[in-house]
Amino acid sequence: MVSKAPLLRLLTAVNRRRMKLLVVIAFVAYVASAVWGNFVNMRSLQENGEQKIENKIEEAVAPLREKIRDLEKSFTQKYPPVKFLSEKDRKRILITGGAGFVGSHLTDKLMMDGHEVTVVDNFFTGRKRNVEHWIGHENFELINHDVVEPLYIEVDQIYHLASPASPPNYMYNPIKTLKTNTIGTLNMLGLAKRVGARLLLASTSEVYGDPEVHPQSEDYWGHVNPIGPRACYDEGKRVAETMCYAYMKQEGVEVRVARIFNTFGPRMHMNDGRVVSNFILQALQGEPLTVYGSGSQTRAFQYVSDLVNGLVALMNSNVSSPVNLGNPEEHTILEFAQLIKNLVGSGSEIQFLSEAQDDPQRRKPDIQKAKLMLGWEPVVPLEEGLNKAIHYFRKELEYQANNQYIPKPKPARIKKGRTRHN
Repeated sequence: MVSKAPLLRLLTAVNRRRMKLLVVIAFVAYVASAVWGNFVNMRSLQENGEQKIENKIEEAVAPLREKIRDLEKSFTQKYPPVKFLSEKDRKRILITGGAGFVGSHLTDKLMMDGHEVTVVDNFFTGRKRNVEHWIGHENFELINHDVVEPLYIEVDQIYHLASPASPPNYMYNPIKTLKTNTIGTLNMLGLAKRVGARLLLASTSEVYGDPEVHPQSEDYWGHVNPIGPRACYDEGKRVAETMCYAYMKQEGVEVRVARIFNTFGPRMHMNDGRVVSNFILQALQGEPLTVYGSGSQTRAFQYVSDLVNGLVALMNSNVSSPVNLGNPEEHTILEFAQLIKNLVGSGSEIQFLSEAQDDPQRRKPDIQKAKLMLGWEPVVPLEEGLNKAIHYFRKELEYQANNQYIPKPKPARIKKGRTRHN
């Protein structure tokens, strides 16, 4: 009979080894699981850290990307459509005051017609916003310069528009207004003489003063107070006309003189104190429309595009004597206030204040000369032009409201703080 003891001992030894192996395997499995768990946790932490780093990098880079996009837009700026002109037809044109209300619209037309345009402005009343859509175009140049200082530039035509034109602006610094219209005009005439350019002077219906003749034709000499609050502008323009014809007679300079009547449209300063901007702004803001005097004074308003077409037609004509550019459709100030109220849909009241000093009682151009010699007359109906101006003013109010600034009509700086109509 075989003994069972050795067999039991063998089985016991085998079981022990198995147990040890199982324990070792279990330990290895435990260690492996722990290591794997730590690895997974570390991987997760690493991924989270990397995500946080990526987020921080994105936050830092986002503004740079935005700037790059802005730069790309500036390099690929879309300009208004521009005609191509051959070298012999393309003119080099200087516009003084070209960033102003009328000057910027003239800039648009001449640029789109294919000419090379240089705008000179000291930004007293002009704004870069008015011409910024042309900045970077190969045919356009903007120079920050005051025409009271000489300017040396090669040009074929000069549109001399530089001068504050609204009463609060030209009364704010009457000596500067006189210098701009006298010294500035002399400098531009001197430039025209040196380079053989033709000069167009943007004169004004103010040369007629408070007229005793109605309507006003170009051969009327005017009725002006030479020492009144508006004399700095009225007499400044009158002497500028005198200078033009002195240079024409003595030096042979080609000159054109446009006597511009009341003009309105987009890009007017909302707080420039003129009747159109005052009424529209007051109506949009629900404030009383201020009428100075009885409101029976008359004005004739033309839309800015009509004026620009007239200026270009005059510059390119053979007419060297003064030409009226205005709308012969005459309205009283009171009628005009009511019209703007209706177009805006405003419930504003009309408030009557004391009449302003030297405020012209009647203003209406005789434009027979412009019709006959230039083939020009206004074509934009008053209400159509006013609706465009009202739309522009609404947009400006929204823009300025977002910048926490609401403009108020600016009274002229004259005796007793009274403003006037222009």
